[in-house]
Amino acid sequence: MRRPFKAAAPTKDGPRSNRDIRVPRVQLIDAEGQNRGDVSINDALLLAEEAGLDLVEISPNAQPPVVKILDLGKLKYANQKKAAEARKNQKVIEIKEIKMRPNIDSHDYETKMKAVRRFFEEGDKVKLTLRFRGREMAHMELGMQLLNKVREEVAPIAKVEAEPRLEGRQMMMVLAPR
Repeated sequence: MRRPFKAAAPTKDGPRSNRDIRVPRVQLIDAEGQNRGDVSINDALLLAEEAGLDLVEISPNAQPPVVKILDLGKLKYANQKKAAEARKNQKVIEIKEIKMRPNIDSHDYETKMKAVRRFFEEGDKVKLTLRFRGREMAHMELGMQLLNKVREEVAPIAKVEAEPRLEGRQMMMVLAPR
């Protein structure tokens, strides 16, 4: 079958095995884990065939390359399981956004701060956004005071990742958990 124009050749993932290993001599480790020493590739392939297993390249950069007689299907399955386990254990850090106004009421402020603390406990970053409307633009210092108040309040549990900055009619600050 002809490949489409400029398409890359299919690449095999995983270690080279059996006839894909193209070196004259290899360091062989048999199915029991015994080191057989430096042998020719043909002898190694015959031993693997007799055992009913595959010849798999373990360390391709060694001189000579190290190969082992084992079941390639089992190796691929074990690697797949290991990768799935690693993916399951990793935590994706999200950036949660909290929107406020510069003249926020004390009760509303407390509610927003409760949410901020909860986000930090979950391990997420928090982006605080202050929106200025109308004449509030004349009093940027109120917004700065509010962001500084938030910074002081969460100082024991969070650090400032991005200092407060003004973008158009919004002032933003990013906090990350310690």
